[in-house]
Amino acid sequence: MAKDVEYAYEIIANKDSKSSRYTDSLQNIKGMAAYHTGAAKTISGITEPDGDNGKTVVLHFQQMKPGMKQSGNGYIWENAEPYHYLKDVPFADLAKSSKVRKHPVTFGPFKFSKVVSGQSVEFTRNKYYYKGTPKLSKIDIEVLATSKAVTAIKSKKYDIVLGMPAAQYKNYKNAKGYTMLGQKALEYTYLGFNLGKYDAKTSTNVMNKNAKMSNRSLRQAMLYALNLNQVAKKFYPGVRTRATTLIPPAFSKYHLNATGYNLNLKKAKSLLNKAGYKLGKDGYRTDPNGKKLTIHFAVMQGDDTTDAMYQDFIQQWKKIGLRVKLTTGRAIEFNAFYNKIENNTSDYDVFAAAWQLSSEPSPMDLYSKDAPYNFSRFTSKKNTALLNKIDSEKSFNTAYRVKAFKQWQRYMLKEAPVAPLMYTITVYPTSNRVKNFAISPADKEYLQWQDVEVTSNSR
Repeated sequence: MAKDVEYAYEIIANKDSKSSRYTDSLQNIKGMAAYHTGAAKTISGITEPDGDNGKTVVLHFQQMKPGMKQSGNGYIWENAEPYHYLKDVPFADLAKSSKVRKHPVTFGPFKFSKVVSGQSVEFTRNKYYYKGTPKLSKIDIEVLATSKAVTAIKSKKYDIVLGMPAAQYKNYKNAKGYTMLGQKALEYTYLGFNLGKYDAKTSTNVMNKNAKMSNRSLRQAMLYALNLNQVAKKFYPGVRTRATTLIPPAFSKYHLNATGYNLNLKKAKSLLNKAGYKLGKDGYRTDPNGKKLTIHFAVMQGDDTTDAMYQDFIQQWKKIGLRVKLTTGRAIEFNAFYNKIENNTSDYDVFAAAWQLSSEPSPMDLYSKDAPYNFSRFTSKKNTALLNKIDSEKSFNTAYRVKAFKQWQRYMLKEAPVAPLMYTITVYPTSNRVKNFAISPADKEYLQWQDVEVTSNSR
């Protein structure tokens, strides 16, 4: 019903829900900001001509944006929430509510029938699904340890495996009974620098001019020191390549054909020398004030390959005289890692992370002044102007928007508050008995789970 759509926006925008999905893009809806601050009890720009139980919702925007032409645009939230089911749960309690955690309601082809937290989920047919009866009677999803993924494929334990370890591709690419579906991923790994904090009161990113990594030359030098071509070749052959800009090549129209930060130790050293980072007799540099410089590097727990890659980074930085140590002395558990990054704790200066993007390439929700996901907290008048240009009404002209995207990429490469590390080829090992499973958004059957079926009783 119409209220289910409006309620989804209310969840995101209500301050009590503490949703990280509230962004600049959604503030383009009239009345959204007033509702977010508590100045209004409803979102004036969302109306329902036929009432709460109707089937029509009208969104009133302050400005029309070019990203609205395609899904995943950030301006239109594509999910509804069951208002009748959740309306009695206070916004502050939604995230921890059993109605969300254990007994969620869905309008998809399958419904949750059993949830074992952190281990597995069982889905069974949703008899109310509007497109008819799904062909599979149920779907079982299990959490699989990365270390066991290859063995699971070779023993034919699963029909489809999502999130296969990229470093192990050579060990499972020829697995019998499977077809390896792959695509250029709408994602990239990146290196970020801790440059400030997010002010929750004003919902804006605030830079710290005294941050250890505030010197652009230092950031650039660290990037020139990395040998990413060899890292990709040695650790991720066939599934990763060195990244050059913050718009991945999957967005071929908007991707800037740039060199990026290729290995150049001589240039890295020159940048540091000119910026006043003097090399001492111990082989390490001091900061421009002559004080000992130690850079703390925060990384997530991964596997042996990611550990080896980050150690390689540290060794490369040592070559240009930078003393870099892992924050806490080791890789950090996923949730603890992002708790640090979201709060910009003082115990790290650099971090490695990744973004999975939507089908709309606008970087507004990741790198704008008001974006909670702008984890480096980098802001500038020029960055704001370039982002606004990408999402301006003039950018309904595709040629204009392409030019705007490339201007922003050049600027971010120069400033380097964050820098791309690797582009990824996503691989989905899929059993040969599976039919109608597609991974390309261009395919009309893309992710139509009601049509997925199997052609035999065993793998």
